[in-house]
Amino acid sequence: MATVGILGMTHDPDMQKKYGYPLDLVEELITEFNPDVICGEVEPRSFEHYIQTGDPYDILGETQEEYPSLIFPYCEKNSVEFVPVNWFEEDVFQEEPFDRYSDSKKRELEIELSEWNKKQLSTWNSGKIPLNSQDYDLVTKRMYDWLYVVNPEVQQITWNARHAIMVKRVKQTVADYSGKRILCIHGADHNYWYYDALAKAGLDVVYPLR
Repeated sequence: MATVGILGMTHDPDMQKKYGYPLDLVEELITEFNPDVICGEVEPRSFEHYIQTGDPYDILGETQEEYPSLIFPYCEKNSVEFVPVNWFEEDVFQEEPFDRYSDSKKRELEIELSEWNKKQLSTWNSGKIPLNSQDYDLVTKRMYDWLYVVNPEVQQITWNARHAIMVKRVKQTVADYSGKRILCIHGADHNYWYYDALAKAGLDVVYPLR
């Protein structure tokens, strides 16, 4: 059976600096896990564009900077297979959760979301890896449950359906690379969903990595 590791990070360089989570640490954690395969938060069409053109910047506007800066070069240098597992459709990812509300209600919801973000980040150092802990995941899950109540139609697409597709692609990778070490790298908000779905599938899951 494959071993599946989960590594959540922040895409924002300012947050990487503020919370002690630079790309150097991400590289150190990848090296420690020693993966044969990395499943990354990249849309397959964007990765195919990179393979065909050598241009590391995607065609859909969703690929985060850590991929061309660190993860793609790491995979090429260390003969690690990269599998893109993200799902992103331009025509269905346009609506934001609060767009349907009046300006005054939108401001109220934005303030409440800001408070949720503060609760999240108050747990940033609860584990040995920033943003990778049960405390962070618990607050994160509650925040997205709240967002679902606020706008179930948008969250069903951009969060629930997206995760179902991403996890399906990870499970297919597990089937394709039996007995290998597979590392899933994505924004830390995805950690709780990945862990729940992969653990329930009976996979050998390593999370947090330290």
